[in-house]
Amino acid sequence: MSSSNRPLRVIISGGGTGGHIFPAVSIANALKENCPKTEILFVGAEGKMEMEKVPASGYKIVGLPIAGLQRRLSLKNIWNNLKVPFKVLQSTRRARKILKEFKPDIAVGVGGFASGPLLKAAQKMGIPTLLQEQNGFAGLTNKLLGKKAGCICVAYEGMERFFPADKIVMTGNPIRSDIVPAGEELIREGLEYYKLCPGKDHILIVGGSLGSGTLNKAMQAWINAGCPGGENVEIIWQCGKYYKKGVDEFMEAAAASGKDLSNIHHSDFIGRMDLAYAVADVVISRSGASTVSELCAAHKAAIFVPSPNVAEDHQTHNAMALVRKDAAIMVRDAEAVEKLLPEALALLKDEEKIQALEKNIAKLALRDAGKTIVEEIYKLLGK
Repeated sequence: MSSSNRPLRVIISGGGTGGHIFPAVSIANALKENCPKTEILFVGAEGKMEMEKVPASGYKIVGLPIAGLQRRLSLKNIWNNLKVPFKVLQSTRRARKILKEFKPDIAVGVGGFASGPLLKAAQKMGIPTLLQEQNGFAGLTNKLLGKKAGCICVAYEGMERFFPADKIVMTGNPIRSDIVPAGEELIREGLEYYKLCPGKDHILIVGGSLGSGTLNKAMQAWINAGCPGGENVEIIWQCGKYYKKGVDEFMEAAAASGKDLSNIHHSDFIGRMDLAYAVADVVISRSGASTVSELCAAHKAAIFVPSPNVAEDHQTHNAMALVRKDAAIMVRDAEAVEKLLPEALALLKDEEKIQALEKNIAKLALRDAGKTIVEEIYKLLGK
């Protein structure tokens, strides 16, 4: 067995959002594909979505009682913030115990609360560490850990602003292997799966697993206005689990008032995202790092509406990295309710612009990110 596929013991830490979790699972999958005997343990934050999503992907996870500072002022948040230092100390002690018991060859951090105490403890114990930064504007946890990390895998240019240049490797973000540029067969399968008309244009609206209030309001405003310009357009609308009840009630009331909603297909979650991307002529989305990477891989014309509710406004940085290369369009969150659907419908009529966006976003795709990160892990351990 060559050194590049010998079995390893690897801890992968981080989470909090799908943007951290899905790349982490993709790295784990790539490690197992490289060597099935590699043992992997995830470390997450108690009560966060990784504690559910990681076991569902077939991996063991243990939780730390870590929490972050709440920026909005309220009595509840002030009380929670007072407890944060004690949770950090408790998490650091638990992280050291996990490291001593599991004895990893390397600890991989993907960002999020849990990666801070785990990777800091690993660095103090002399265990090699690798960071994966998904965004164009580095998160606070990764910035603090970067000085002592052995390797920092990034998805955007210009990350020397945040990390030592000699440690940076451009790998891209690991994504689901089924996200590919759509051929005729995949498009046909998608049309059948979503019961769409082949002769119409198609818009995909996706606001993440929990949904986006702004994107939903933009759709509702357009429906209330009578869906102007949408006569030959079908829409797949992922409204999100959090907003599903309210959107259902809105759609029922709109239908009862006599509006024709037959071209709008809404659901809280899209299970076959590969097929949704395949049929879409235009995609409207938030600009989380994983979504941006998937749209690059799918070669899709995209309109990004960066979320204003994320740390350091990193979704705007993600979107602008593509906008500057004429690889995407951006609509500000504050303007989306009024401008978003008219912008998308205008784009549908501009075939030349769609082709330019598809061509330019395709240039930014880095398909083998998981495999490349695994190679960097072995390189780091071989030093």
